[in-house]
Amino acid sequence: MMKVSVHILTTYLAVIGVLCFWGERFFCGVAFAVGAALQFLYVISVIDRLPFTMLVLQKAVKMVWTLPEVMRVAYAFMLVMLLWMAIWSFGVAGVVASGMDDQKRWWLLVVLSVSLFWTGAVLCNTVHVIVSGMVFLVLIHGGRQSSTMPQNSLMNSLRYAVTTSFGSICYGSLFTAAIRTLRWEIRGFRSKIGNNECLLCCVDFLFNLVETLVRFFNKYAYVQIAVYGKGFNHSARDAWELFQSTGVEALVAYDCSGAVLLMGSVLGGLISGTCAGVWAWTKASDSVVMVGPTSMLMGMVLVGVAMVVVESAVTSIYICYAEDPLLIHRWDAEFFNQMSEMLHQRLQHRSSRASEVLNRNRLDSHMQGTLTV
Repeated sequence: MMKVSVHILTTYLAVIGVLCFWGERFFCGVAFAVGAALQFLYVISVIDRLPFTMLVLQKAVKMVWTLPEVMRVAYAFMLVMLLWMAIWSFGVAGVVASGMDDQKRWWLLVVLSVSLFWTGAVLCNTVHVIVSGMVFLVLIHGGRQSSTMPQNSLMNSLRYAVTTSFGSICYGSLFTAAIRTLRWEIRGFRSKIGNNECLLCCVDFLFNLVETLVRFFNKYAYVQIAVYGKGFNHSARDAWELFQSTGVEALVAYDCSGAVLLMGSVLGGLISGTCAGVWAWTKASDSVVMVGPTSMLMGMVLVGVAMVVVESAVTSIYICYAEDPLLIHRWDAEFFNQMSEMLHQRLQHRSSRASEVLNRNRLDSHMQGTLTV
């Protein structure tokens, strides 16, 4: 079922591309066709990770299901996002209806699109901090109904997120999404290179560069912000060092739940953009180019606010597992055993790959020494 669901986005992109070619929108058709090809290649490169990813997402949904109050917070933030989109739409409509030249108009639309994404990211990450704080408290205290669970914990998390931590949230929202997406693509491509040493060297350079950025800009920082009140860079560095010191980074790298949730957000945006584009085409065909992409961006951001609740639970589970695995064992012993088994497998896999590279380097050095003699 999971394999079918992640291919829905590929199919949708391909169908829209064909329809664009049929309607003589060749640029849009090429863009959608390239997107479908890249999406297909990425899914194929991570197809073996999907069973574990599905398991983690199921447990995250199980956790969120026991916290209905965090869903109410997410709905409230979606309402705030809708109000912002209404104001934003008036600005876009004013730019489109203005008499300025096309170049200035497109630049203004780019600026407005960036503002929409940043605002959406800020709202998503604010929800991220609130949900992470709640999930962490539930795991620490052994359940929602525990007698040691603090009173008004949700309101405290909400107040903390929109006051003390808001600066860190805004700062981190500028970078985390772009760096995560780049990291996913490089990881998927890197796993399928094979023995092409030149290409592997270039990809490893990019991978190490992105890994350095991830050390200072990652989504796990928001859990540290929610729980310990640190600054964003400090939180991101501490979270990544925690993962590397405990070996959980191998498990985090193997999991692609964030990518699957992103696919859901993109699919939601595409559906809303398609519906709005069809409506615009029936009213005035020349407005499709403006209405379709704008509606797609708005749909992506709105669905992303809903998806972040599950992603927050995933990140909190990994942080808790790295800090104290017994917290996960107390919450769900079967899930703890499954995570531990997968972590053991991933560490063994990394160890075998490192030994293979070391032996290959020794063989190359021996061959060079033999040829020199």
